[in-house]
Amino acid sequence: MEPVSLTTQRLLLRPHGPSDEDAVFAACQDADIQRWTDFPHPYERQHASFYLRELVPRGWHDETMYHFAVEDQESGELVASVNVHRHADTWGIGYWTVAEHRGRGYATEAVLALATWSFTERGVQRLEWRAEAGNWASWAVAERVGFVREGTLRAAQASRNSLRDTWIGALLPTDLGLPFALPYCPAQSDLPG
Repeated sequence: MEPVSLTTQRLLLRPHGPSDEDAVFAACQDADIQRWTDFPHPYERQHASFYLRELVPRGWHDETMYHFAVEDQESGELVASVNVHRHADTWGIGYWTVAEHRGRGYATEAVLALATWSFTERGVQRLEWRAEAGNWASWAVAERVGFVREGTLRAAQASRNSLRDTWIGALLPTDLGLPFALPYCPAQSDLPG
């Protein structure tokens, strides 16, 4: 697939590229990004270079990961990064915000645009959000977009030589007023409590 760009009222979402190396490297020095992502620690320039020159183009080419730089349309400054990625038969979403741009709704705006594109242009039928349990900032973004938290996966991720619980949530096309491509037959009952 040829890379595409998306726009919102305030933002340009464009494919990450090598010209983002300085901004990505600088953003990923932030303690919160280091704490809540599985990025290498310490995050070195070579990690930014590999991500932008190898992983991003491969994901677009293989149609398994679509990574976007999120720019403020007025300033052209990188304010966040968002992606959708396939794992097994499900698509996941990931994001981080540059520290000095947090609290302005940029991540929410970008995630909503990317989710809408995923449902309407890529045929995604379910987007999963996952974060280490306790990552309230990530959940706040997901919840504002419309994700429904579905539970906690025990010991579901390794982080810094330990196993951590993972929160999981999902967004369906109908949560955004969009149709499913296939009929959805929800369960009539749940497991006994």
